[in-house]
Parts: sequence; structure tokens; C-alpha cells
Amino acid sequence: MTIRSYRQIIRRRCRQIRVGPVAVGGDAPITVQSMTNTPTSDAVATIGQIRRLEEAGADIVRVSCPDEDSTAAMPAITRAAKVPIVADIHFHYRRAIEAAKAGAACLRINPGNIGSQERVREVVKAAKDHGCSMRIGVNAGSLERDLLEKYGEPCPEAMVESALNHAKMLEDEDFREFKISVKASDVFLAVAAYQQLADACDYPLHIGITEAGGLRAGTIKSAIGMGSLLWAGIGDTIRVSLSADPVEEVKAGYEMLKSLGLRRRGVTVVACPSCARQQFDVIKTVEVLEERLAHITTPMTVSVIGCVVNGPGEARETDIGLTGGGNGTHMVYVAGQPDHKLQNADIVAHLVGMVERKAAEIEATKQKCEPASPALADN
Repeated sequence: MTIRSYRQIIRRRCRQIRVGPVAVGGDAPITVQSMTNTPTSDAVATIGQIRRLEEAGADIVRVSCPDEDSTAAMPAITRAAKVPIVADIHFHYRRAIEAAKAGAACLRINPGNIGSQERVREVVKAAKDHGCSMRIGVNAGSLERDLLEKYGEPCPEAMVESALNHAKMLEDEDFREFKISVKASDVFLAVAAYQQLADACDYPLHIGITEAGGLRAGTIKSAIGMGSLLWAGIGDTIRVSLSADPVEEVKAGYEMLKSLGLRRRGVTVVACPSCARQQFDVIKTVEVLEERLAHITTPMTVSVIGCVVNGPGEARETDIGLTGGGNGTHMVYVAGQPDHKLQNADIVAHLVGMVERKAAEIEATKQKCEPASPALADN
């Protein structure tokens, strides 16, 4: 056993599908998704929000298509988007067909709530004709009546049975380009359902805790549930569902993946909570530093520690480190080694400059040494 073997996560083996040019499942990186909350019929507003999600690093973006005005706006939206667009469909099977024709890369549906098998067949035909994949989306709050009568309440077994029933409807039409989700707002219910589903099929899984809540509570709740699944190797694409700016969902998703070593994007700041030993204002420094480094997408680690108790040790494990010292003079580390000293007033600007230069060097080296990179090159 090597010293780092305890950090290894063995991902569940599953088949791979494509959402437009983005691979999901198999050995593909775990993708990060979010969903717009603008009226889809307002193409300008929706495209604007998609732009912000793209800048934050979203790999896939979902938009709701509840009516004809929404699907009528889809051609403009899919043409403008740089990432694949998933059309969220409920009940109206014609919206799914319209969205496929309009350039959606994926259709999020429940085959059971769009009508007969004949309607499912029409949606599958549209998906095949236009190169769409699908997501079967099961939610604890909208399970079929017969399953609720059978099990008495939403439970993991009911959710998995619903998912597999829906999967069979697509399989009966010789369609297997789909992923599955079994979401619940209850962490225990969602985790148990995904665990059972992971054992019951080999389709890629879209994981999330639905209706998780506001920014702070929802992020924590999602991190507990989704983190448990990801740690167990379950999950091929994720969405953190927050009652907040959708950009925050993308940020939270990446932080979860980065924490587990499953994906790297941007700067990871390692910082102490601060105490009476701190030699500079750690909390304010970190707050401003993270804001100033938000534009960096190159994976990098920076440690900001207020004193010499843990500072040198943390700096050894990061690309750039700062350890607080006496008389307003602090030590800057590069690649784990002491490099030079720094005065208080220069901390944020100095570290930002160092990170920007290192990021530029890394990207220049990558361009020289690597062939043209596919989507998700930040891994």
C-alpha cells in the first residue's frame, strides 16, 4: 500500500453516452451541470445566463421547455450556446420532439408521464433522427400512483423500480443512449436509491439532491449526499440544486469534485481559520484572494496560513504558499520551498500576480506539448 492509496476512488463501471460532444459515463470525467431559471421563451435572457454558466465552467446546461414558446426559442439558444443544451420536458411529448428538432443535445423526460408507448416511440424516433441522448429523471415527489400504493410511501425500492420501468420503455424501442437520476430532497432516501440503482443497471447516473435549499444549507446538504455517492464511485454527471444564482451550483459542483480529487479546475485555496497567532488578517485576505483568482481555470493550489505552526507544512504540499511571520514580514513558498519574503501590504496583489504568471506558464507548456484537447480539458 502506497502512502497515497487511501485517496483513490474506484468509479463504478458503466456504459458511456454522449450529450452532444460531451461524453458521460465510462471513463469520461464527471461533468458538472446547472439549469437556467430565466423564461426559456426569452432567448436573450436565457443565452445571457448560459454565457455566465459557461464562464463558471458548466459542461452541460439544462433549460425547461414547458410550452411552445419555449421550444420556439430553442434554435436560437442551442446555436448560441458553447455547451450542450438539455431540454427539460414534462408531460407534453410534442415539446420533446420540438426540442430535438431545435438542436437540444439531450431530452430530460419521464417516459411514463408523456403518455402511451406510441408517444414514447415518437420521442425516441426524434432523438435518434437528431442525435439526442436522454435522461430518465425520477423524483421522490412525483412517483407514479401505483408505486406509491404498492410501497406505501416514496422509498428507494419504489424509485429504482420506477427508473427501471422507464428504462425498459426506451429499451423496448431499441434506445439505450440515456442516463438515469433518482433524486430526492431527503439525503438518506436519495443516497439509498442511487446505491440500489447503481447495482441494478449499467447506465450512467446523473446524481443530485433535489430541492436542496438555499446557498449555504443546500450546498451543505448536497455535499453530504452527493459526496457520499461520489466517494463510493457512484455518479457520472452532477447537478447541485440550489435556490440561488445557478452559477453558484457550478462552483459548488466543482468544489465537491476537487475535494475528492475527481476533477480539478481553478485555484484551490488552503487556508487556516485563523486564531490569536495570526500575523495578518487571514479571513479578509482569503476572501479577497478567492475573488481576485476566480478567473483562473488552470488547476493550482495556494496555501494561506497565518503563522508558522502549520504554515511551512501546508506550503510543502501546495504550488504557492504564504506563511505569516513576525513584524509584518511573511514567507512565500514556491513548489514547497521557501522562496522570498513579503510585507503585509503586498499580500493579495503579490499572490495574484504569482498565480497568474504560473497559470500562463502552465498553459503555454500544455499548448506546446499536447495535441488539440477535447472538451473537459481542465481535468
